[in-house]
Amino acid sequence: MMLPEHTCASNVCLGHCASSTVLALPSAAALRGFPSTPARGKLPPLPLPTTRSLALWGWRSVPPTAGRLLGPGSKQHLQQLLCSFLPGLFACVGCMPRRTLRRERSRVSSPVPTCAATLLLQRLQDQEGDRAQAYCELESALCQDSSRPPCGVVNRLLAEVSRDLTAAQGVTSNVKTAASNVLVSLARTHFTLVMAELQSHLKATGDMSKEFVLITLSNLFSAYAPQCIPFVWLMLAGLRSVVGQVKSGQILRIACAVLKQWLDGVKNYLSSGMQCPWTAMEKEQSYENLHELLFSVVWNWQDCQEEKDKQAVLGAVAAMLEVLLQEEQHQEQVWEQLLWLVHPCQEIQDTCRVAKSLTIFLEALGGIESLIPGDKFLDVTTAVFYQLYDDSKQHSEADRAQLTHCIMLQARICPEETILFLQSQLGDDWEPGCVAALGLLGALARSDEPMMTEMLPQVVEAVQRLCSDPSIRVRTAILYFIKDLLSSNTRSCSAWDVVGHLFREFSRATGRRATGNLSAREAQEEGALQELCMDILGSLDVSVRGMSKLLWPRLLLFVVPAQYTGMLIPVSRCVCALAEREELTGRRIEHLDRHFVSSMFQGPLLTPQTLLARLLVVAGSPVAGSQLQAAALLLMKNLHSRFHRAVGAMWATEIPLLLQCLEGRNESFPDTAEFERRLLKFLKASLDAIEERAWIEALSCELSQRLSSSASSSAEKSFLYGALGTVLGSCKGVLHVQEKLLQHLEEANAEEPCEAQGIISLLSHAAESNFHAVLATLTVFASRLCKGRNARISRRKKMELDSTRAHATRSALMLAHSSVALRASKEQLLAHLEGDIVGNILMLYSCSCRDLQNNLALVQSITDCSSAFQAVGDSASFNPSLKGKLLEILMDLMKKYYSGIPVSPVPLKVVLALEQLCKLKPSSESKDLREMLVLCCKNIVTHPSAEMMLKIRKSQQAAQYLQLQQTSLKALGRLMVVLLETEPSGGFFQNIVHVLQKSMVSSNVWERKRALQTCSQLLAVCEELQRRDACEHFGSLVGLLAPLTCDPMPASRQMAVTCLSSLLRIQAKATNTEVETGDIGSLCEGLHACSIASQLQTTSQMAMIVCRNFPLERTVDFMTAIKEAIRKANGVRVRAAGKWMTTFLQMHGKDISWNVPPILYILRSITSFAQQSTFLPFLCQAVVILTRRHTEAVMHNFSRPLGPTDSETWRRIREFCLQRWSQ
Repeated sequence: MMLPEHTCASNVCLGHCASSTVLALPSAAALRGFPSTPARGKLPPLPLPTTRSLALWGWRSVPPTAGRLLGPGSKQHLQQLLCSFLPGLFACVGCMPRRTLRRERSRVSSPVPTCAATLLLQRLQDQEGDRAQAYCELESALCQDSSRPPCGVVNRLLAEVSRDLTAAQGVTSNVKTAASNVLVSLARTHFTLVMAELQSHLKATGDMSKEFVLITLSNLFSAYAPQCIPFVWLMLAGLRSVVGQVKSGQILRIACAVLKQWLDGVKNYLSSGMQCPWTAMEKEQSYENLHELLFSVVWNWQDCQEEKDKQAVLGAVAAMLEVLLQEEQHQEQVWEQLLWLVHPCQEIQDTCRVAKSLTIFLEALGGIESLIPGDKFLDVTTAVFYQLYDDSKQHSEADRAQLTHCIMLQARICPEETILFLQSQLGDDWEPGCVAALGLLGALARSDEPMMTEMLPQVVEAVQRLCSDPSIRVRTAILYFIKDLLSSNTRSCSAWDVVGHLFREFSRATGRRATGNLSAREAQEEGALQELCMDILGSLDVSVRGMSKLLWPRLLLFVVPAQYTGMLIPVSRCVCALAEREELTGRRIEHLDRHFVSSMFQGPLLTPQTLLARLLVVAGSPVAGSQLQAAALLLMKNLHSRFHRAVGAMWATEIPLLLQCLEGRNESFPDTAEFERRLLKFLKASLDAIEERAWIEALSCELSQRLSSSASSSAEKSFLYGALGTVLGSCKGVLHVQEKLLQHLEEANAEEPCEAQGIISLLSHAAESNFHAVLATLTVFASRLCKGRNARISRRKKMELDSTRAHATRSALMLAHSSVALRASKEQLLAHLEGDIVGNILMLYSCSCRDLQNNLALVQSITDCSSAFQAVGDSASFNPSLKGKLLEILMDLMKKYYSGIPVSPVPLKVVLALEQLCKLKPSSESKDLREMLVLCCKNIVTHPSAEMMLKIRKSQQAAQYLQLQQTSLKALGRLMVVLLETEPSGGFFQNIVHVLQKSMVSSNVWERKRALQTCSQLLAVCEELQRRDACEHFGSLVGLLAPLTCDPMPASRQMAVTCLSSLLRIQAKATNTEVETGDIGSLCEGLHACSIASQLQTTSQMAMIVCRNFPLERTVDFMTAIKEAIRKANGVRVRAAGKWMTTFLQMHGKDISWNVPPILYILRSITSFAQQSTFLPFLCQAVVILTRRHTEAVMHNFSRPLGPTDSETWRRIREFCLQRWSQ
């Protein structure tokens, strides 16, 4: 549009945005029917809208055609708009048509009158003063009723305000707020211009802030809602550009709020009965823009992360849906768009993005009252559900969660249809669909939807029909459904025992794993399913209404069966939680289901004894694990009143101590055996508190039944034997005790080691309080096993008595007799040990086949009986003849295994038995003791050989045998202590040294080590007893020990030094002197060096210390022992012997003149040994030392003629000495 030629440029003060918007308004009005500016620019304040007058839109005069509707784009319509618009446009630019100016020239002195708004605008343009303050003053001026700034000022003001309002930076929020308020005030008189300016900013691109533009639009609608309604279509188009530019944050929330505000206003305007301000085309265009904006918002703003952003988007979408769904003609389009959102899920991979859009749509849809058509709902549900269980899509957890959320939203909108659809999927043969439906139904049950609560019984019935499905995925999904069901609604569980299903599923998985036919993956899946069963039961919230009635006392039904053992941990947690709520002890039994309680506690199904026996077995089984054991103990503690009224106080004190033991807090119970002992002690104390004969006998019958039905290899059987023995020990009925003992003696298969040990445990525990009954039972049963020895019996019976099982039973009975003896009191032992106990043992041994098992049982029985007799404190009363007979048996065993089977545990065990038996008085004869000691040393020290030791160390029983050997060596040392105490003569010590001497010079390194260990123990005993036997053999012991200081084995070198140190201390005490030059033990570090030279240097230093304290009267013994060591030794040991010999001769050579002839004889005999080449330097040095110190004696000896046995080496040494010293 061209301006008049005479219009001055100074009179046109339009900003860029304002001018472009104003120039665009005629065409916009022509197309959309927007109201134009009134003629001559004299727009009065906007009146309230009415439905009858076109002056509603601010026209001063109504065109003649206003009474009828003119179609958009018609000629008459365009003329109308142009006539209405041009005067307003002229007023905006501050000019009028020429004839108007002529007419009013006399009345108007200036086209732009001076006013307050003009002055304030000038301040803003000149950047003078506080802009916020200027805007506030301008707002106040514009609010005056008489204030109407000229249009030229308005356009300049719009340009100035727009710069502040849209500035991206450099303008404070206070200034922007004040500028926004100015626009709202300005709209009172120039609404169209303000709206056009704001709409242009919405559509603008580039670096421009639109936050306060949106805020101004919101405030504008709040002030002039009726005038804003016709601009909704333009507002929607402008917001679409905002949606494409903004992704999150404050501007997004403001845009959503503005959109919701305007759409709510439109909805209220239309619902109030007012006439629609739009033409048919305008209305259709508005709905089209709204459709486009709706899906633009859903698609662009679906990735909002902050909750405030999500809520703002949902509010805006809901507002748009409410407007669109008000008319039926647009509802169909909304549902089509909804399906459009769903179907891309089936083609594209970005399922999560589509699901997010659908989620926003459904969440908004759920907030309005509108029903989705059934066919459309089914299409949407089917498509989303297909995506959820389609394994080929490989959805992430986030995708699955989003799809699940969509189904939940559909259930919120159409709950009945959703539940029926999911329920229909349960009957489908497609496993993924069934699993997905179960998961969704569980989520709905957890959500407490009213319709789901109403339909839950039939859903539960449908799920129950799937319980027999073999698929691991379906079984797992059912368990998760039960978890959801129990967490929210226990009332629906009455028709289906869901708790029982947990236990049955656990047992089912246990059975499948026990078959061993599963692959590794299948076994892992079954294990995970068991863990899930335990987790569901253990995580139940007992505070949920009806949960206590559902669980108690039904849980007790699953405690006793062994297949539910693993579930005791969650059962214990549930019972503990119920006990804390006083649902167990605080409520009387009469308040529960009487028939159920009666069947549990009084009938054959579940008695207190049955329950206690089961929990005791679990608590005492180490294979179960500490957690399971603790769960059993906690169940006993919380259910104490269900067992017996007398145990409550004691269990409240003792069970926490047992729990501490399991948790490792108490170091006094380091192993499983100690815990079992403590648990049986706890059981014994409980029975003493109960003191009811019938109750205790019923418990023994229950344990006896469990013992009989348990497999030999079961882990619980060992504890059952001890527990039954403890209970039988508390029984008062002797006949009942004997009956049960005989029953299990006959049933037990003693060929199984665990069964044999169980019988021993049973009898020994029962004997603690029923000694005579147990001993009588043992005597009767032993007589049955031995009655065929002198009587005539049938062949079948003879074969039965000679069977392997019978011999194994005899061995077990021998050990049982000795175990009973260990638990007997002094009076009982003195009265029955020799005749009944030992007599029965010997009788059983005489009837046995005397194999390894029988021999070991006999030796162990003798050991235990001897220990038991010592424990009573009256060892002097033991029968001498019986002792001699037992010693004879042990010696025969020692001889047998020494000559025939060297590698056997029998000799080692015999030493242990001899140790205990020799402590019993009266003592045996010296001859017998010497023979016994020699045999013991030969069996323990001499054997096994080096070759056999290598085989032993490579065998599987190596650790066990070596440990037993060490134990036997220590026992041999203790036996020597006993013998030294009972045999005061010195000849006994000499015999020991003589026996050890052969082993100390042996070529077997293991034998030398064992001999040194025995020697160290012997010398330690002599030192402790202050016996001088060792002093008499000082020289020979030093001569034997000296080469061993350089033994190949480090342990042997260490023990050789230990022996030498003991000898020096014994010698010092015997002579009342102190060891000169310190202790040789401090030099041990040098012996551990890898260098042979270092070892020899260290042993020379030790030799000097020992020789300074050497009694010279033992010189010949020393030299003789050195000679024997050289004869048997080789390598470094020979050199060590030479070092010790030459060191001794250098230190004491001048003081041993009377020993020169025997020393020369010993040296001459050494030259005939094979090791003479190694020893020759030391031999020559020794001869030279003696010749220099005792020349006359040596020359006299050399002057004698040589014998026929003298070696060539000795001849040369003799010739050299005669030639050198005869001059």
